[in-house]
Amino acid sequence: MGNHNAALKEKEDAPILSSQKTNGKMLLDVSTDEGYGAAASPSVIIDSQGSVTCFTCQGTGRIPRAQERDLVALIPYSDQRLKPRRTKLYVFMTVVACLLVFFLVMFFLFPRSVDLNSAGLNSSAIAYKTSPPSISLNTTHILNVTNNNYYGLVITQLGVEILMETTVIGKANIKNQTYIKPLSSSQVYFTVSSTISDDVTFKICTWHDIPFHNLFLQIQGTLNCSLLGHSEQLSFEGYQYVDCKRNTTVPHLLYSRPP
Repeated sequence: MGNHNAALKEKEDAPILSSQKTNGKMLLDVSTDEGYGAAASPSVIIDSQGSVTCFTCQGTGRIPRAQERDLVALIPYSDQRLKPRRTKLYVFMTVVACLLVFFLVMFFLFPRSVDLNSAGLNSSAIAYKTSPPSISLNTTHILNVTNNNYYGLVITQLGVEILMETTVIGKANIKNQTYIKPLSSSQVYFTVSSTISDDVTFKICTWHDIPFHNLFLQIQGTLNCSLLGHSEQLSFEGYQYVDCKRNTTVPHLLYSRPP
């Protein structure tokens, strides 16, 4: 009984890692005692000069192809590959480039105004009817359109009303596709047919004893345009004197074209 207890004590005092010298190398092995589990760890061979032979590749420097998806390579924390150079500079340059692109896009795509200016009368044609007394008036007007954007626009529709005092005497609704280049101006011509059924106005335009035969007309209109994927409606207003004594007014350009 005493011999059995002494054997158990010697077994407990024995080291878990046992070392054996084999051909000038020291082999460290993990004990498979029941107190430390049944699984044994692989051996690591250390030679007498202090170098270590990896048990995975057995010192060959190569691993089996069948294990290439199962093994993980460990990189030391001090490895230079984990400390790329000029990281802050690259981050700063990237942020500056993104901000520059953002401001450039906002500068060129920011919507600007489209200016409309009624440039006056280009030509007119007048006809009289005595029964009942009426005046038929066809007038061609000029509208200056200035595009202040860095992208083009397309005029899709133009609606115009001609008023004498507060009475609407003529309307026109013109649908066309007129393109205006970026940062440029163009002139749009439109013709409106009007009818004046007023005895006083008819006498003013036909009497020879009256030295002046001018009609004061008010022009109101809206222009629909499409630019950069969205539509806008712009309004304009103008005033014009028309000599109703003369039957026709030849086309003329009293206003210079916008730059």
